[in-house]
Amino acid sequence: MTQPFASNWGLIGTGEIGGVLAHGLLKTGHPVFPITRDMDIATALAVQPDLDGLLIAVGENDLGPVLEQIPSAWFNRLVLIQNELLPDDWRKHGIETPTVASIWFEKKPGTPVKPVVSSPVHGPQADTLVAAMRALDIPAHPVIEADEMLEELVIKNVYILTTNIAGLQTGGDVEHLWNEHQALARDVAADVIALQEARVGRSLDHQRLIDGMVKGFDGDPEHQCMGRSAPQRMARALAQAEELGVEMPAIKKIAAKQN
Repeated sequence: MTQPFASNWGLIGTGEIGGVLAHGLLKTGHPVFPITRDMDIATALAVQPDLDGLLIAVGENDLGPVLEQIPSAWFNRLVLIQNELLPDDWRKHGIETPTVASIWFEKKPGTPVKPVVSSPVHGPQADTLVAAMRALDIPAHPVIEADEMLEELVIKNVYILTTNIAGLQTGGDVEHLWNEHQALARDVAADVIALQEARVGRSLDHQRLIDGMVKGFDGDPEHQCMGRSAPQRMARALAQAEELGVEMPAIKKIAAKQN
């Protein structure tokens, strides 16, 4: 019996992470149509109106400008995988039900994929994206409930912001941060959690968030705290905190030392 054709996907953001996910989609039989920086997004999508999924894998600062260019007819086909992602990032563009993933694998140029923990995915395209990652031996799992996925997104935000911002002061890897500078890490994490609560408009279970962060530490103890984007992450967090009226004393102290 002839097998049905797999769904076709579009990809905006052809960097390391986008490339890995495109590989997984291709490996599971899904053709991928790349949309590059020199292409007009709306025009490119008009050429491929029957795409079933549109994966957006751009940097944090580029997400808003990209979403502004997406026609509303595509909103329920979007798949978002950015770090620092929360529902207000897509809802302010009128997007209600995208597929979202919290990516817990690292891919640097010229190096193999390095999974940390299983990547959770929620939304209409979750099963397809999970299958694509599993085809590359990257642990991933679907998440059914929106509230559970919100917690997953916040855990990743706490992990990446805490390690990047604390790492500006401590350097080293996450094992060193937690074993030698745990008080600092907890203070920074508390600031980050306060910011996340302000962004989502509700209180969160602090211990579950810390436990999730530490699970990430255990998954890759040698992961370096401070990436190239650490100063930008701190500046973005401070700007969001000022806008929302959130006090972040530990992070402000680190920022003062950087000047």
